Amino acid sequence: MPSQLMAIAHRAGNDTAGLRAALDAGVDLVEADIHLFKGALEVRHLKTLGRGWLWDKWVLVRRRETVLPELHEVLAAADGDHRLMLDLKGPAAALAPKVAALLREVAPGAPITVCTKHWGMLDAFEDPVRRVLSSSNRVTLRRLRARVRREPAYGVSIRRELLTPAVVAELRESVEVVMVWPVDTPEALAHARHLGVSAVISKNLDLLRGLMAG
Repeated sequence: MPSQLMAIAHRAGNDTAGLRAALDAGVDLVEADIHLFKGALEVRHLKTLGRGWLWDKWVLVRRRETVLPELHEVLAAADGDHRLMLDLKGPAAALAPKVAALLREVAPGAPITVCTKHWGMLDAFEDPVRRVLSSSNRVTLRRLRARVRREPAYGVSIRRELLTPAVVAELRESVEVVMVWPVDTPEALAHARHLGVSAVISKNLDLLRGLMAG
């Protein structure tokens, strides 16, 4: 088990202010959610509802009333800092190739991390991009465990409640980094430590600051 957990700021890269705050705090990675909409690589957690709306759980907003940064703007705001984890959202076939092309153009050779639940998308990326397979339910976790036994990967990102110390130990035989989410409270952080994971993904920047301070 590593002596220091990696600190990953959940969704902090979805706006430039959050990105800068997380980078300045010294986290290991800043996560940003990437969607493809009408050819644009939009950075947002909100999901698309038809052509004019965005939603998530109890939130419903008009697209035209929402300022949505694009990936090239987030990369520019990072100003050469490569501590980014791009979470590719949705099954659009053109999403991964478009992100990969942009990274080759504006950040060639950068060890940026790319994560997705749609694992086939990761084939669009080449080293030194760090590819992370994500799972949010027990069915895909079973598939993920079988896959990384056959094809070792850089990392996995898994909903914390799905894991046990034994499963984490198994995964760490095949991947460099086991990330878990959500880890937004001290109790969740204690559970993550008990599991023996490598990294925690949290929306609580103060919690991450405390983690990094030791």
